[in-house]
Amino acid sequence: MNLFDLSGKVAVVTGGTHGLGMAMAEGLAAAGAELAISSTTPSKLEEALDYYHSKGYKATGYIFDVTDELEAAQKVALMEATHGKIDILVNNAGIIKRIPAIDMEVEDFRKVIDVDLTGPFIMSKLVGKYMIKRKSGKIINICSMMSELGRDNVVAYASAKGGLKMLTKNLATEWAKHNIQVNGIGPGYFATSQTEPIRVDGNPFNDFIISRTPEGRWGNPEDLAGTAIFLASDASRFINGQIIYVDGGILATIGKPANE
Repeated sequence: MNLFDLSGKVAVVTGGTHGLGMAMAEGLAAAGAELAISSTTPSKLEEALDYYHSKGYKATGYIFDVTDELEAAQKVALMEATHGKIDILVNNAGIIKRIPAIDMEVEDFRKVIDVDLTGPFIMSKLVGKYMIKRKSGKIINICSMMSELGRDNVVAYASAKGGLKMLTKNLATEWAKHNIQVNGIGPGYFATSQTEPIRVDGNPFNDFIISRTPEGRWGNPEDLAGTAIFLASDASRFINGQIIYVDGGILATIGKPANE
């Protein structure tokens, strides 16, 4: 299936050291891509690289903050010099602060917007400059169901992810003429180390997610790999400005009646 083959491609994955970012990065590597992984934490980056190398994947790590334009520009230039090109950019790095809107400090709101929305803009701008010159590139923004829905105590995150959806559409509009496809992935609720404490029978949120999801389960991180490969490959060369929600069907339904 040559359409999905990423051999010879270089993929930058921000925050690709754990969780869903690592699952998507591993999928890209399994399809043949060479990885360039970023993090702000040296210990996490070293641990992730050890894992990728143990699997036989080619991966290099870079420490920098995606919200620092000068630092990011230096590292993107280094990636270009080291790898010769960047074919794929996955804007995955993000944070969340669970605070009721009425109690949230403006500083905390701005921090989430900075990491989850401004960071992807900075990285897309920096990497996009090289992609435009080469007339080729794939940018994948990791959105969220909060790009479409609200939820208690995530006002900054939902605002950022809603903005990221529109950033995706606007960059696709501007850069399609350069043979650059900009799309997004919106993960649903996934079984990761962060959600492990609540993924137990009897936990109200666990029961809610299982009942709210038509498939009746949490997603497995590897469920995201196929979508990432698809959007990074030639198979999606005429798809632009779209968000694919990998959510087990949550956004497709109003939910079950209370008496069912």
